[in-house]
Amino acid sequence: MLILLKICLIVLLATSESYSEQRTNSQLPAKYVESVQRSTHTNNWAVLVDASRFWFNYRHIANVLSIYRSVKRLGIPDSQIVLMIADDMACNPRNPRPGQVYNNAKQHINVYGDDVEVDYRGYEVTVENFVRLLTGRTQNGTARSKKLLTDAGSNVLIYLTGHGGDGFLKFQDSEEITNQELADAVEQMWEKKRYNELLFMVDTCQAASLYEKFTSPNILAVASSLVGEDSLSHHVDPSIGVYMIDRYTYYALEFLERVQPNGDETMAEFLKVCPKHACISTVGVRKDLYKRDPSQVPITDFFGSIRPTEIITGRVNITLADEEDFIKGMEEKRDCYNELNLRSKMDQQFPMDAF
Repeated sequence: MLILLKICLIVLLATSESYSEQRTNSQLPAKYVESVQRSTHTNNWAVLVDASRFWFNYRHIANVLSIYRSVKRLGIPDSQIVLMIADDMACNPRNPRPGQVYNNAKQHINVYGDDVEVDYRGYEVTVENFVRLLTGRTQNGTARSKKLLTDAGSNVLIYLTGHGGDGFLKFQDSEEITNQELADAVEQMWEKKRYNELLFMVDTCQAASLYEKFTSPNILAVASSLVGEDSLSHHVDPSIGVYMIDRYTYYALEFLERVQPNGDETMAEFLKVCPKHACISTVGVRKDLYKRDPSQVPITDFFGSIRPTEIITGRVNITLADEEDFIKGMEEKRDCYNELNLRSKMDQQFPMDAF
């Protein structure tokens, strides 16, 4: 009798495994299975840092506000964006347009806007606060908006702009963070399961030196210039007497402005923006720590907050108190989604043919 029970149990287990495998292979849509294999993240975060102050560095504030506007347009909410701005150009006495910041001389749109949430401002933007933010070692009493509440399923974009040199980035023109300190902070993030994948993007002179010390896995890095090269500005606005935006960020923004939440642009395409004849400097890319093929990675894996979704139009076999009402509600939602225009309603930050 005992032997017969064991045989029945083995048969049941084998049947269950076979059914489960068949269910996975035949019932789940192929596109869904493929997308799950490509992407394992569950949420997106962005840390956007302008590390320099003073009026003549106007372009650095425009840089970070432009990227902020792009990631917000593509779906990352303010609650998952940490914005650090070392100076307040909108309220600078030299600004002829108080409360406004532009990223091009055509003044197409105010990137400061009415809905910018600055989390670290002025002298709060320090090396210590930046490292504490990344590593999750913020001081007691720190507001929730000043914390990077990521986990093992988070894809994190880190964007840095300012003045740098071989192996360092200046903060506030008074201190600097080295590439070794950056690497140590990212290593702590990995050890503490604070990210799934990380995109490190930096626009500064000798920018590629800042990712040289990285050893942690799942990092894709792009820099506006190689070691020994300067990262240059794009154009000046004679009416205010300063440069408006840096070259690399300008062309990266030009690319991002064409991306829609439901688009098919990839990270491989993004890594090719700003060729040498446009940037003058040479864009640096580091992919050896990144396990996926960038040509198979949607750009919204880092710059947006998009989840792969498969809409099933048929009946769902579940037990509900009133299944007919549920199906009716699902059909109404489907009709509503079909009528939605998924293209973003936000204006372009500048006309593509402005320059």
